[in-house]
Amino acid sequence: MEQIVWSDFEKILMVAGTILRVESFPEARKPAYKIWVDFGLYGERKTSAQVTRLYTPETLVGRQVIGIINFPEKQVGPFRSQFLLSGFETEEGVVLAALERAVPNGTRLS
Repeated sequence: MEQIVWSDFEKILMVAGTILRVESFPEARKPAYKIWVDFGLYGERKTSAQVTRLYTPETLVGRQVIGIINFPEKQVGPFRSQFLLSGFETEEGVVLAALERAVPNGTRLS
């Protein structure tokens, strides 16, 4: 694995946000949701995430998550994904990266 230097890490804008809305995404090739997140001063952004095996829309709304928000937008079928939702792939499904306690939306990971 290639090592990085601190300046590489500083380029990644990972921030906390709260999930506002979740919708099913039947057009996706693999089961996924459309997810809208409030990132505070960075605004509301949307993404597509394959987290349907472990989460329902009801268990996601209101949850605070970590998003990488400085990737270019990506077209996912008919949907524009504006950030990457962080999580860990397991045999049971993707487990979302979680915060130990709430922080203001838009707080940057350091």
